[in-house]
Amino acid sequence: MKKTIISLSLALALGITACDNKLDIEPRQSVDSATALASAQDIESALIGAYGVLSGTGGGLADAELYGTNLLLLPDLLASDNYVDWRGSFASYREVTSRQMLATNAEAQRTWITAYQVINVANNILGSLDKVTNADDKTAFEGEAHFLRGIMYFELVRLFGLPWGATAANDQPGVPIVLRATLTQEQAAETKARNTVAEVYAQVLADLTKAAELMPEDNGLRANRFAALGFLSRVYLQQSDYAKALAAANEVIESGNYQLNNDVTTVFRNKNTAESVFEIQENTQNNPGTSNDGLTTFYASLPAGEAVVGRGDVQVLNAFVESYAPTDKRRTALFYIGFKGNGTRYYTGKWADFYANIPVIRLAELLLTRAECNLRLASATGATPAQDLNAVRVRAGVAPIAAPTLADVLKERNQELAFEGQRIHDIKRTKGKTGSLNWNDPKLVMPIPKREVDANSQLVQNPGY
Repeated sequence: MKKTIISLSLALALGITACDNKLDIEPRQSVDSATALASAQDIESALIGAYGVLSGTGGGLADAELYGTNLLLLPDLLASDNYVDWRGSFASYREVTSRQMLATNAEAQRTWITAYQVINVANNILGSLDKVTNADDKTAFEGEAHFLRGIMYFELVRLFGLPWGATAANDQPGVPIVLRATLTQEQAAETKARNTVAEVYAQVLADLTKAAELMPEDNGLRANRFAALGFLSRVYLQQSDYAKALAAANEVIESGNYQLNNDVTTVFRNKNTAESVFEIQENTQNNPGTSNDGLTTFYASLPAGEAVVGRGDVQVLNAFVESYAPTDKRRTALFYIGFKGNGTRYYTGKWADFYANIPVIRLAELLLTRAECNLRLASATGATPAQDLNAVRVRAGVAPIAAPTLADVLKERNQELAFEGQRIHDIKRTKGKTGSLNWNDPKLVMPIPKREVDANSQLVQNPGY
């Protein structure tokens, strides 16, 4: 491949990508983005296509660089100590789990490339809005494009840059910010340095704030205003801006549009439940794969006597299972002994259906965010910390806590959101440790893909790679 194709700006509608450690990956072809968006229908089609890439169904191929697998799996593997172990054959994931990644790590490469592909689609939409004559459609499309770009930069900066707070000014290298669509090969050949973490977070907040202003409250199965607010709450929480994280979470909760399901398994067994704020849509035709990609592929190991589902690559360590109360429904209903390991290994039951939707933001998370922020701020906005915490606990069948501490809330968050891609990010924002590694250790940061560094002399590699 020419360097102009593989450079950062690969930006991405011009390139093709494949992952050489998967058995069934094919190149993803794309249309010429310079002529693709000529009408409102083209723009809406581009939006729908971008959601497909988020889920790992872009082009109908079995890939899972973003929420279909990697944006949930990689943060848990990076924080694997006393939590999970990688037992699979893919060396790229084994490197992540052991924190011995190479600059050629396939998961770093394909996650980076595909996130920038979504960013480029969003930029192209924002640059083509003059093609939309219906004012309501134009507003909604603009909001969704900001949403897509904002969440991708948020995920990229959390994985590829030292965490927020690692330096006083957050001037450590983040990722390059590209705000113009790449429409020609000449533009694809342009190079750009990494922006600081502070600059990337500012862009994320600008995009998600704009999205929350423009997106409708009801947007069918696509992201809406409350999905943008849910992500804003995550961003502010990552920055330890508890007042703003609280306000964003509270607005979603107080909307009354979402309710906790009665059972802890419901959100993982049924599509678009009352608890789900933003969910990746999957079905039998469009999914991240059933053999070499996908959360169910890697996490599931269904017991003997049932149809074999999953490779059983991610084992849940006994110590983590035993951290739950014996009667906790999240323990009794969402862990099981798998068919691998002679019936001695635990696996999560959250990801047990190849074609199930993937909840990305759900009400339980926002209740725990509100509880944490109210505790930290000594406030009771929307509810007391005990009320929000115990709503989650009682649903799980465990005793309420009358006067919860911050440690109680953080433990509940760790248990409630297990295997949903939050663990390493929570360790980093609370300045904790995983094993012997501190929250700001460079080993907990993904490498900038070697092919990008080779093609772009302005890209500085992360320490240790």
